[in-house]
Amino acid sequence: MQLYFSPLACSAATRICLYEAGAEAAFIEVDSKTKRTHDGNNYLEVHPLGLVPALRTDDGDVLTENASILQYLAETLPQAGLAPADSRGRVRLRQWLSFIGTELHKATFAPLLDASANEGAKSYALEKGAGRLSYLEKHLAGREFLLDRFSVADAYLVTVLNWHVATPIDLSKWPALLAYFARLQDRPSVAKAFLEERKLYGAELERRKART
Repeated sequence: MQLYFSPLACSAATRICLYEAGAEAAFIEVDSKTKRTHDGNNYLEVHPLGLVPALRTDDGDVLTENASILQYLAETLPQAGLAPADSRGRVRLRQWLSFIGTELHKATFAPLLDASANEGAKSYALEKGAGRLSYLEKHLAGREFLLDRFSVADAYLVTVLNWHVATPIDLSKWPALLAYFARLQDRPSVAKAFLEERKLYGAELERRKART
């Protein structure tokens, strides 16, 4: 497999799951500004929208969309237990992946991280996001994970929550959520992925400075 990623983007969730499963993959970094890979190839030829992640499977198919890729990994790496085995559990998994992707990733964090978004859009996202985080707070109180055990949904959620450091969101307002985030960061697969991607992100920022 080949994972096309940008450092600390939502593609980090796939890296976490690959590490969790002990699966082999080649990691191909994509510059989020130029849409070029490190070897100079045009990423738009892989994914015309230029978004990460994209996953090239062993048989050559290219998969896109974070939630879809995460479910693909859970299905093809069943030994890792990254998704529930029962049908009701899988429905709950899809519920949380949809919530994280729409209510948190796109509706809350995307506007807050977008330098071109106006203050009205950011204020609206912050206000609505508080309600979504409170919903998570209630669910996670007394729970270790979103479901009964670590799943691809947790990999996605901890990746998105990691972005709070670049926004006005203060996770200390939601103690159960803050404890969840701290706990997940200590998980070996998450810690390894974040350590590697933070270094890569720092290098990316240095390259951008050099280009200006």
